[in-house]
Amino acid sequence: MAETLFASGEPVPRSGPEWLSSNGLVQYPDALAFMEKRVAEIRAGEAPECVWLLEHPPLYTAGTSARAEDLLDSRFPVYDAGRGGQYTYHGPGQRVAYVMLDLKQRGADVRRFVQDLEEWIIRALARFNVEGERREGRVGIWVRREGGREDKIAAIGVRLRRWVSYHGVSINMEPDLSHFSGIVPCGIREHGVTSLVDLGLPVTMEDLDQALMESFAEVFNT
Repeated sequence: MAETLFASGEPVPRSGPEWLSSNGLVQYPDALAFMEKRVAEIRAGEAPECVWLLEHPPLYTAGTSARAEDLLDSRFPVYDAGRGGQYTYHGPGQRVAYVMLDLKQRGADVRRFVQDLEEWIIRALARFNVEGERREGRVGIWVRREGGREDKIAAIGVRLRRWVSYHGVSINMEPDLSHFSGIVPCGIREHGVTSLVDLGLPVTMEDLDQALMESFAEVFNT
């Protein structure tokens, strides 16, 4: 059952969501099952909002806008995610944060919610002196490299069910970047991907989790 996947819960302010974390690799169908259940419970007032930090085994997910030609090599399992967006890779060394929030209690503004997710990532990266940036027409968070190159360091893909969000964000800490070559990430061919370790930063997953919790509280006022 999905509930057995959690290694620990993190203390948060009384007004904030419940934070869950998983030490092992969580299978994607198990993650989907848990999110579906938790979203229904949040809608019914039976469970608090939730942020779940985890890693997946190597896999590709297809969003609702995914194009068949962007799956270049199905070397890993491919799952229909049901979220917005196109193809995304998940795997070890990448922190996935699934965000289950009641947006009716947070202004019921989808555009603002996505902007807040972007700002959350940007502030977390800033704690490691990484300048993450938005780009018009390119979903996710980007970093500038030498020679004018820009690489993607974080992805965003969400879905709403009666104003309760699920799915969320992923940040590349130290995944195997060669695994991204099996897809056209988010349908963008002109740019590459990077990670915190690829940028030369000796960041641990614990460091990243702490940055995410601190910056979440700043952005979402919890």
